[in-house]
Parts: sequence; structure tokens; C-alpha cells
Amino acid sequence: MLWSALQIVLLVYLGVAALIYFKQSSLVFLPELDRGFRASPADIGLPFNPLRLATTDGETLDGWFVPADAKRETRGLVIFLHGNAGNMGHRLDYLRMFHDLGLATLIIDYRGYGRSGGTPSEQGTYLDAAAAWQHATQVLGFTADRIVLFGESLGGGVAAQLATTTRPGALVLASSFTSVPDMGAELYPLLPIRLLARIRYDTLAHLPQITCPVLVIHSRNDDIIPFAHGRRLFEGARQPKHFLEIEGGHNDGFVFARENWVQQLDAFLRPALPDPPQAPAAVAQ
Repeated sequence: MLWSALQIVLLVYLGVAALIYFKQSSLVFLPELDRGFRASPADIGLPFNPLRLATTDGETLDGWFVPADAKRETRGLVIFLHGNAGNMGHRLDYLRMFHDLGLATLIIDYRGYGRSGGTPSEQGTYLDAAAAWQHATQVLGFTADRIVLFGESLGGGVAAQLATTTRPGALVLASSFTSVPDMGAELYPLLPIRLLARIRYDTLAHLPQITCPVLVIHSRNDDIIPFAHGRRLFEGARQPKHFLEIEGGHNDGFVFARENWVQQLDAFLRPALPDPPQAPAAVAQ
């Protein structure tokens, strides 16, 4: 009977390991969460341009370009790369914050999310981010040093990878993890997650290659991605860097929730972004 019990335990163990190995995409990517929910910047009074972006592997992405406040000079552009659940419509408060700070925003839904085509994958999200960068620099005309990559949760891994192949003005990692294997090992300590993980998003490994200013934002009360991940990301980043500790859980500790947090984000961005180019003074006749 003892041998039978051990066999059952072993079979269950192997079954769980196989499930994690073969089904990890469905554990990491949650595009169906509130997929029917659809809001737009117009719902909060922001003008925007809808975008359809083509990736190098033939997918078509849904996106928005939200200009900065027309009454102010545009300080730069934020490329916003969201987390693993929901769609662009769930990030309207971020768009309002950037708009009020004098920043334009380009936001996309990854392949398989919202109205974007395709199926999500790690390499796919990297290609999606590259398509956003290409549009920002080649179509919208922003220079690299006036672009901020803002990665939320899983989007931090996407943003960090993009920052290794471009030279953005700044990188912001909000509530992000060090890597998927690190997260998995904490969630399933009895399983060989590091051997099973096919999706990696190794943000920590990318940081030594990134030379732009880095801001890490994390809550000590984050109930999904432990605070220690944020601290390790900060420690792994090169100077200049800054850490902003916020409060609240993973899905409610947003930087726009408190004015002083927004002010700290603004203070980080001011030296990172150059002043907007000035028109030449008129020559007296």
C-alpha cells in the first residue's frame, strides 16, 4: 500500500510538472481577461489616433497614439507596454497621467490581446514592442533620447529587452519581476521550475546592458510579485537609477494613485529627457 501511495504521488507530481511545461503559455498570458471590455482615451476626454501596426513576422497590432497636451510643448513620448492581463482599455489612467505631464503616449495590445491578431508568446511580444519603437521613431518622428519605455508587470520584461537593442531616454519598470523562472520557483518550490520554464522574460539579466536612466517602482504590499523582485531589479541596474516605493497590492498600487508618486516620476523624467527643441529666434530686419 505504501508503494502504491508513492506511485500515486509520483504520478501526480509528474502530471503537474507536465502541465506547467506544456501549458505555461496559458499560465503566463491572460488575454481573455475582460477581453470584451473596451474603453478608449475618448472616454476620459483625451484625443487620440487609432493605430494598426505591422510586425516583422506578419501580425497586425491594435494601438493608440495619444498626443501630449496641445497647450504645452511635448517633452517626449512614452511607449507603454502593459502587463499580462486585460487590454489597453484598462490603462486609461496611465494615459491621463502622461498627458498631464506633457508626454505623448504610444500604447499597444500585444498579439492575441484586445483587437490585435495572433497568439501571444515571449518572442512575439518582443517583436510587438519593436514594431511600436519603429512607429515611434520612423513615423511619429521621436528621437530615441526622447522616448521613455514604461513596462508594467510582465511588460517590464518586454521593455527591458527592447532597451537592450535601442537607446531610449529612460526605462521605467513598474511592479515587475526579475524573471519568470524566479517567479515560478517561488510559486512552486517543490518543482524544478528552472528546468521546466520555456518562457523566461529575464529582466534582471538585461539590466547590465542598459545604459539609460532606470526607475524601478514597486510596492512592499504587492500580493503577486514580491517586493524583493523590485529591489533586486534596482540593485542590478546601472547608474543613474532611482527606486520609488509605492503602496497597495499588485492591481491597485498604481503610480498615478497619489500626487506625490506622480511628482517623483516627473522628477525622475526631467533630467532623463532633454528639453524640447526650440524654434530659432526671428532675425531682426
